[in-house]
Amino acid sequence: MMRRSYILMDRLSSFPRPEDLRRVLDTVRACGYDGIELNLTEPFGFDIGLLERWLSETGLVVPSFLTGEAYFDGLCLSSPDAEVRRRTVARLAGYTAAAERFHAVLVVGLLQGRRSDEPDTERARARIVQGLRGLARAAEARGVEVVVEPVNHLQVGFHNSVAEVRELIRQVGADSIRPMVDTVHMNIEEASLTQPILDCGAALRHVHLCESNGGRFGSGHIDFKAVLGALRRIEYHGFVSVKVYRLLDLPEAARSSIEYLRGLEAN
Repeated sequence: MMRRSYILMDRLSSFPRPEDLRRVLDTVRACGYDGIELNLTEPFGFDIGLLERWLSETGLVVPSFLTGEAYFDGLCLSSPDAEVRRRTVARLAGYTAAAERFHAVLVVGLLQGRRSDEPDTERARARIVQGLRGLARAAEARGVEVVVEPVNHLQVGFHNSVAEVRELIRQVGADSIRPMVDTVHMNIEEASLTQPILDCGAALRHVHLCESNGGRFGSGHIDFKAVLGALRRIEYHGFVSVKVYRLLDLPEAARSSIEYLRGLEAN
């Protein structure tokens, strides 16, 4: 059975008072979610022990950590600067400690970089492979899995389609590196919302569900019913994380999204 989580887009450090985050956790749990996906930053930005306690009290888990915020710290896997690449791998390797502590996967997408970071595609891809091999060693030492997110070409310069990510993972050659899918990026890059899921099959490790306009589920043209059907066909039992980043506040986004998904499952 697929489990649902909600993606908290804000940094943990953005909450002025700890109680504000607790209210978010309570809201997400009250809506019926099983988990909450969080952004990793350096420093973590919150009392990690307090977060663990509140997760235990609410019954939520952290199935995955996003890592893209590190790009805005000047880090990038495809950078021409070897020192930048070294620090990027070191940052990601450091993140595996939090992933191990929360039994979460690490999501790598934006840290691949943009064409403005490295216009030469082949050089960029070779650097990304090398960087992910270094990350894989750190992840395997802690028993952590890393998923590579295929992000659309308007946001990331490389490995935009699911097929390209699968080929990247083949070149990395590490069992700890797995593919994931995100419906908003698939909507831009793929001819089908279901075939890439079927192509991943049992290798698929994580899923983001997001409407084509980033807003309320059902207000765009993502065929979520077909996507969920494809996930059932491959017997996917991991988390599907709801992502809403436009037009709605968090309580309404969390509530309306899960109600929409429940409605699809009931029909």
